[in-house]
Amino acid sequence: MNMISSAFKRSTHRWLSDGMYRVMLFVCILMVSLGATLGIAKAGAASQAATPKKTIKAIYVPLADHYAAILAYEKYRNQMKKADFSIEQHKGWNLIRPRFLSDDVDMAFMVCPLAMEMFIEKPDFRWVSLMHRDGNALAVNDILSARIQLNQPLIQRKPDYKTAEAFKAAKESSGGPVICGVPYFLSTHTVILYKYLKDHGLTLGLGFDRTRDVLALEVAPSLSPSHIKKKNSRKIPAAFEQSLPWVDVVETQGFGRVAWYSKDVMPWPKGHIDSIAVAKDRCIKEKKEALGEVIYYIHKSGMDIEKARKKGGRDLIAISNMIRKHIPDHTQEAIFQSLRPDLNVINYYNLNVDKKGLKQIMDYAIEGGILRDPINIDAFADNDFSTEITKQ
Repeated sequence: MNMISSAFKRSTHRWLSDGMYRVMLFVCILMVSLGATLGIAKAGAASQAATPKKTIKAIYVPLADHYAAILAYEKYRNQMKKADFSIEQHKGWNLIRPRFLSDDVDMAFMVCPLAMEMFIEKPDFRWVSLMHRDGNALAVNDILSARIQLNQPLIQRKPDYKTAEAFKAAKESSGGPVICGVPYFLSTHTVILYKYLKDHGLTLGLGFDRTRDVLALEVAPSLSPSHIKKKNSRKIPAAFEQSLPWVDVVETQGFGRVAWYSKDVMPWPKGHIDSIAVAKDRCIKEKKEALGEVIYYIHKSGMDIEKARKKGGRDLIAISNMIRKHIPDHTQEAIFQSLRPDLNVINYYNLNVDKKGLKQIMDYAIEGGILRDPINIDAFADNDFSTEITKQ
């Protein structure tokens, strides 16, 4: 009996020892496996940390043309996975042109005639998106407004003969052409003004040609309201063709009137082209995914603006507040006026490249002596950054 008991104890001891060995072996395998998994995770995180976001620096002029870019920066820059997006403001197009040549700038938002002229000079960048459609207008001071009798609601102000007749009468009475401010000679605004005058049998001069009926003068957008306000005090007829909301500032602050909107002068399906986004070839080659992400969020922001302008209330106020962080000179009243859905004088839909729309502007620019030569639009345009979200 004692022998049986001793054998049983030895067998039980071996079984327990084998069991403990198996448990310990399992625990070791589990720990090795877990360590490997954690190592892979850490390596992935380290790899992500080792691949920082690509910087995308964009330059712009403070206009309603570029509200979608401001909104993309304010609302979505922290959601961007590939791009470290920043925006840099300049007061006029004459400053955008040289700044774009700097190595640290990746993209610019600029009027399309200027972009085409720069492409003729040095084709090392491409057109990757629109920034908006339509969006500029003619404002006249009180002297011209009295001649035209612009008392009707804004929605009824069309590019008819009355403003042209007022320009003609002012020239006859003063002996010289009416001065009309434009943001830059190489701008869509100059092209629109040229077409309006041509449609009514009048001529446009650039600079100092006083034989013309209207003389375009370069005036920075932010200085345009004071340009015609000073002419009011001297009883001199004056006007400007500029982007929103500067024309609305004149109307809302009571020293001039909006005569007409560009969308009625240059009709085009879904709205005429004006300000476009261009990106350097280097940026497209080295930062394509980051650039595509920025353009996607600009398009998304355009849709946000369109939804807010229809809804109004808090949503529109929130967008106005974001814009005014960057452009405090744009009053809330002027922003609301520019984005009125019933007027629909600027829109942020359909921002993909539109070659035929650009050709319309280019042809009038060449005809009017604003642009010296045509460009190869197929070579200029890059369709790779088109999005579905912007299509309406």
